[in-house]
Amino acid sequence: MTDCPDIDALLRIMPDDHGADERVDWAAVEARLGTSLPGDYQAFMAVYGGGAVDNLVVLPPLPTGSGWSGSISEHTRQLRDLWEIDGGGSGVPLPWGTGCNGNELGWLMTDPDPDRWPVVVWRRHESPRWALFECGMAEFIRRLMTADFDECPLSDLSLWGRVSSFVHYQEQQRRFQAGLDPMTGEPDPYAGMFA
Repeated sequence: MTDCPDIDALLRIMPDDHGADERVDWAAVEARLGTSLPGDYQAFMAVYGGGAVDNLVVLPPLPTGSGWSGSISEHTRQLRDLWEIDGGGSGVPLPWGTGCNGNELGWLMTDPDPDRWPVVVWRRHESPRWALFECGMAEFIRRLMTADFDECPLSDLSLWGRVSSFVHYQEQQRRFQAGLDPMTGEPDPYAGMFA
């Protein structure tokens, strides 16, 4: 168990068997991003790390330097551009996830306390494109997989009501290099075809 109830609730349905503690230097993250990040996200990085829940990528805060593409710092400009283009309204978004057929997930920085930031989602195939959810990222992921919203919060149903596993980016890379499917660990019939 952790000191974060939302991570404990997530662990009950999504084990951390393929997770890894990122050992994040949170002072360096705050210096780079200009803000601290929510406690549930910090706990997620300590338990699961950066990686994917099926095709929903949870971004580490800073580039990892290990060939993994994507981090909060690298995706911030993209999410903020979408916010401006699609008239997101007041507030400033900060990304924490991407994927699920082009959806972008983040927090809306509406309060000096990051633990009070709601989740904001850019939904590629929905109108309006932006949706706000009064919960943290760990609760959002759990509620997505247990279908505990009135309707699917994304424009993709791949995780809606379907508990999936988490795989850290280093484990995904190891599996890929071994000719295995990065998410399932099963033999990949297409391994090496596109090298």
